[in-house]
Amino acid sequence: MDEEYDVIILGTGLTECMLSGILAVEGKKVLHIDRNDFYGGECASLNLTQLYQRFRNGASPPEALGRDRDYNIDLIPKFLMEGEGLVKVLVYTDVVRYLEFNAIATSMVLCQGSIYKVPSTAAEALSSSLVGLLQKPRARTFFNFLKNWKEDDPKTHEGLDLNRDTMAKVYSSFSLNDDTQEFIGHAMALQLDDKYKARPARETCDRVIMYANSAARAMEGKRDSPYIYPLFGLGDLPQAFARLSAVYTGTFMLNTPVDEIVCAPEDGSFVGVRSGDQVAKAKIVIGDPSYFTSQVRKIGRVIRAICILRSPIPSAKADSAQIILPQRQTGREHDIYITCLSEAQKICPKGCWIASVSTIAETSGDPKNEIAAALKLLGPIEQIFVSDSDVFEPLSDGTKTNVFISRSYDATSHFETVYEDVKDLYRRITGKDLVLQKRPPTTE
Repeated sequence: MDEEYDVIILGTGLTECMLSGILAVEGKKVLHIDRNDFYGGECASLNLTQLYQRFRNGASPPEALGRDRDYNIDLIPKFLMEGEGLVKVLVYTDVVRYLEFNAIATSMVLCQGSIYKVPSTAAEALSSSLVGLLQKPRARTFFNFLKNWKEDDPKTHEGLDLNRDTMAKVYSSFSLNDDTQEFIGHAMALQLDDKYKARPARETCDRVIMYANSAARAMEGKRDSPYIYPLFGLGDLPQAFARLSAVYTGTFMLNTPVDEIVCAPEDGSFVGVRSGDQVAKAKIVIGDPSYFTSQVRKIGRVIRAICILRSPIPSAKADSAQIILPQRQTGREHDIYITCLSEAQKICPKGCWIASVSTIAETSGDPKNEIAAALKLLGPIEQIFVSDSDVFEPLSDGTKTNVFISRSYDATSHFETVYEDVKDLYRRITGKDLVLQKRPPTTE
C-alpha cells in the first residue's frame, strides 16, 4: 500500500466502481479501498443471514424462509432501462459480458385508485385510460413533436427552445392537462417530483425519448417492459466494473480501514490515505460520502422497505414488476416506487417474491406511515425491513483540493441519476466530458 498512485478510490459502490473501471481503462494507476469485506457498499446485495444481521440485530432467519444461498436481496433496488446511459457504459466497456440480464415483466402506475400498465409505445399511450379522450390528440401532437425534433432544423421546434423554456411551458404550448402531464413526467420520464416542470425542458424531453426508444427495443424483443435487471442482484454490477478495473491497472483492498484522509495543511489539497501505519499517496481521491463526513451536507432522507412476500403483487400478477405511485395520487410531494422481483431473477427461492418500496421522507414520523399507500398494494407481507437513510451531497466540487465525493443514492427505481453523477465527477476530475469508446480487447 505504501506506493504512489494516480487515483485512490474509497468505497465500492456502483458510482465508485464505474469510475474505477473507466479510469483504469484510460491507463490511470488506481488503488481501490473499501472498509467492508464485500463489494457494493450501500448498493450491495445481501443473503438472508446478512439481511437479518443488518436489520434484526443479528437474529437468525426463520427456517421457513429457506436456504441462505438462495437470496440476493438488494439494499437499493433499481431497474435498468435498455436505452439509458449505464447500459451504454456496460456495452462500450464490455462489462456486459460479466453479467446476465432478465427482462422485467411489467411497469405500472397508480391513477385514481387503480393500477394501469404504463404504455410501451406512443400508439399504446393514446389508447390507454391514462390519457383522457380529449387529451389524446394533444398528446399525439406532443409525441410527434418529440419524434420529429431535429436540433439543426428550427422548423421542427414549434417556437420552443428546450434548453431555455421550462417543461411547464412545453406542456402549456400543447395544452396538456394535469393527468397527461403526470403520465408523461412520472410514468415515462420517471421524475421524482413536480419540481422538474420549472427546469429547462431538455431533461424531461430526453427522458421521454429514451423511454420511447427503450420501449421500442423491448417491443421488438416481444417484451412488455423496457426495464431489465441483472440476475443474482445489483451487487454484481459494481463487482463487474471492479473486475474491469483489475484487468487493467486497478488494485483492490477490501476489509481495509481508512484511518485518515491526509491533506496538505497549507491548502487542504489531497495527499494520501492512511490505514494503520501505511500511507498510499495519489494526486486524486474519489469516494462516497461516508468517507468524508465533514465535507458533505445532508439534503434529505430516503425511506426504503424490503418486503418478503409469498405471492406476487395482486395488481401485477407477474414474476417481476415496477409500480409508480405519482405524488399527486397519494397527496405527497414525491413519488413512491415499488419494485418486485422473484426466482426468475435469481434473488430468492421459488415461492417467494421480494418487493421493495422507496421514497423521499417528508416527515419526522414513522417511515411506514409515509409508504402506507404502497404497502397496501403488496398484499400479505411475510417479513418487512424498513430503513431511513440520510442523503448527502458534497460541499464543493473538489477541483481545488482534488477530493471528489459522490452523491448518495436517491429514491428512484432507475439508474439515470447515478450515471449523471458519474459523468459529472468524471468531468470535474479530468476537465473533459465522458466519451464512451469501445473497450480494446484484452486477455483475462
